[in-house]
Amino acid sequence: MEVDVANDKQGVLNITVGALMGILALLAYLFLGSRNETLEVQKLLTSKVEQFASTQIKLDSIANVLDAKIVEVRRLGGNVTELERIKRQLTTDKKRLKYDLSFSMQQYSLKIRDYKNFLAHNDAHVQRLKAENGSLLSQTRALEEEKESILSENTGLKYERAALTQAVVDYSLKNADLVNKVTLASAMKAINVEVIAVADNGKERRGGIYKVSRIDRLKVDFLMLANPLASTTGKEVYVRILDANGAVVSESGIGGVMLFDGHELGYSTRQTVPFEGADQRVDILFRRDAPYKPGTYTVELYTEGFRIGDGRFVVK
Repeated sequence: MEVDVANDKQGVLNITVGALMGILALLAYLFLGSRNETLEVQKLLTSKVEQFASTQIKLDSIANVLDAKIVEVRRLGGNVTELERIKRQLTTDKKRLKYDLSFSMQQYSLKIRDYKNFLAHNDAHVQRLKAENGSLLSQTRALEEEKESILSENTGLKYERAALTQAVVDYSLKNADLVNKVTLASAMKAINVEVIAVADNGKERRGGIYKVSRIDRLKVDFLMLANPLASTTGKEVYVRILDANGAVVSESGIGGVMLFDGHELGYSTRQTVPFEGADQRVDILFRRDAPYKPGTYTVELYTEGFRIGDGRFVVK
């Protein structure tokens, strides 16, 4: 009886140990399976991260190349519209990559391939631009050389023309100086200018100081000197009588305006004097109805644009 009880206990123990061993084996299996699955997930994540980083680097590299291309094409004078469009598209792809939860290496590989194909095609375009610019540069240099040659020739012509112009100016100045000297030499000259008071009865008074009551007319007397260079024609002699205030003494219908040294001057009277080249005495009469005011008067004589003499008298 005791032997049977002992055998039953031993059998229960063996079953218990076997069950525990089975449970341990199952736990070991589950642990190992979970660990293998975790390792697979880690490997997958690592691969995705590496692909993401590689794609980011490639897109950044293409962006840098595009920036350089835009600068170069602009410098060459080309159209950058298409390059800028691709740059905007690339910028959009780079932003989308940062938040792309369904990232696909295959999808971005196709995009990168398209970008590289575009850059390769654009390289050919840039080469053509460089060739065209090189041709234009050669033409520009040739034109610059031709321009320099023409400028050099023009400079020589300018020096020659300047020398010729200066020679003409010098000649003109000498000629003008000679003409001026001849003109001055041919100018008339009046000396011994005397203003004589003529009374109503025709009596003349000399001395240069006269009473108002004894002046009916004034006679301007002077000696016109001989001048062999002057033309022997009638000389229009203008007489300006100025009162103490510098105003022109005139009479209606007698006086007028003459030109002297580019300015208009009023005159009191004028008279045409025959001239034959020898010394000759000239008398010019002037009469006014209004009485003369007391003061010192000045008489100026002009002909052919020159002031040829002057005199004075006093009215008391």
